Amino acid sequence: MKHFLKETDFTVAEAAKIFAMARDFKRRRARSKGAKSVLAGQTWAMIFAKSSTRTRVSFEVGIHELGGNPLFLNCRDIQLGRGETIEDTARVLSRYVHGLIVRTFAQDDVERLAAAGSIPVINALTDLLHPCQIYSDAFTLAERWAPAGGDLLRSLRGRKIAFLGDVGCNVANSWIVGANLFGMKISLAGPKSYAPGERIRTLLADQGLAAGYHYTPDPYEAVADADVVYTDVWVSMGKEREEKQRIRRMRPYAVTAKLFAAAKPDALFMHCLPAHPGEEVAQAVLDNPRSVIFDEAENRLHMQKAILAVLARAARR
Repeated sequence: MKHFLKETDFTVAEAAKIFAMARDFKRRRARSKGAKSVLAGQTWAMIFAKSSTRTRVSFEVGIHELGGNPLFLNCRDIQLGRGETIEDTARVLSRYVHGLIVRTFAQDDVERLAAAGSIPVINALTDLLHPCQIYSDAFTLAERWAPAGGDLLRSLRGRKIAFLGDVGCNVANSWIVGANLFGMKISLAGPKSYAPGERIRTLLADQGLAAGYHYTPDPYEAVADADVVYTDVWVSMGKEREEKQRIRRMRPYAVTAKLFAAAKPDALFMHCLPAHPGEEVAQAVLDNPRSVIFDEAENRLHMQKAILAVLARAARR
């Protein structure tokens, strides 16, 4: 059974096909030509322990546009929230639905659901990784850089991304894995106490991704020669008790207009949203013509449709 729990669950060759499929879905949607047969007759359950805007809407719309039925399950409203084991939940839902999309806290939870069930599982975010976001982000960059009709993944090779602020968060972790998978370079700058942890280093080693990443406490060193400057909120869900401490420690890593200007002249700015203007990023940077934050948000839809299509086809074999 094929799952998408981390970026490396697809090979580079498979990822290239998924990127091409996402581009096709985007073009077909613009021409009002649907793909209703891909998930026809299927129901995909969405188990959410964390609230969302982009993730929920993009998946629900995507499943609908592929001809399927999205079934939203707040984890507090099902037996999982009352003590039923993850394994039993996976086994029961496997008898009802055709796939699971899970947005939760622990990476181990999505891995246990995948191991116990008999249907595809998609990681829609955990505290460790956010692979759907990174595939969508990488697709957004490739759209800008690839020649018309060219190889999308090839256009990413050798490019540098600078990630600033909470460099141990799930999006930073996923960008470390994704950058290595796609042949990119990644430099991270943030407080040393929030630097990438042992688990992400182990994941890189286990996947044979030896290039790793560059960490520096100096934000200007990180953005030097960067093709992309990326940041995320400083206080993620579940970290609210640390809010004052995090804001104080990460303030030197805010993406100001001056810091953004220290990257390449044509560098792009990215943020997975929601943004907090005046904290991790200045409003002027969000509004900069080279900010692609809303392209990123839109592309969640197209990329996730491609991921859904590939997993559904694999499950039917």
